Amino acid sequence: MNYAEFRAKVKNYPVISGKLLRVLAAHAPGLKTNLQRWQEKGKVIRLRRDAYVLNPEDSQIRPSRMFLASEIYRPSYISMEYALSVYDLIPERTAALTSISTKKTMTFKNKFGSFIYQHIKPQAFTGFKQEKDEAGLSYFMATPEKALVDFIYLNRNRIKDGYKQFLLESYRLQNLETLSCKKIQRYKSLFRNTKLDMIIQKLMEK
Repeated sequence: MNYAEFRAKVKNYPVISGKLLRVLAAHAPGLKTNLQRWQEKGKVIRLRRDAYVLNPEDSQIRPSRMFLASEIYRPSYISMEYALSVYDLIPERTAALTSISTKKTMTFKNKFGSFIYQHIKPQAFTGFKQEKDEAGLSYFMATPEKALVDFIYLNRNRIKDGYKQFLLESYRLQNLETLSCKKIQRYKSLFRNTKLDMIIQKLMEK
């Protein structure tokens, strides 16, 4: 299979998955070698093992980084600093895109940037919603309240005494009055963590 033939078969797929590659390889035994060569030439971009996208010039679909984050490592949803910045709960935009997963903690780096995945307990894997990017592709994003709880839980050992002041000064949390206290309480109870409970209590005090 040459590149023109490969491009014709995959140009309408936002991500070229391992499953699709196995189907194509059944009729093209040299596909794995060709993929490596096409990657070196910039014709395909490797996201992770057995996951690629076509270069933007040859693809019919241009997926967002948010969609790619949901595809690179499943199950997962975008949370932490990236979600907090989207909701204007911290002032800075972050370059790395951090997601939450029930699988082990992993980081993937490719031409689209860094994709970080943090592990949490399955019972806390909730509090996210489906969104669509400009190409109409779906991805999952934490609600504002869950993004905050995830962030505090996964940074709890770095958070020092004087919890509220530390969070406001060190992480520059803002616009907390826009959040639902009931949702925050519900999400933090899923973790069953004493320090998280203490931090949340102090943070939400008026």
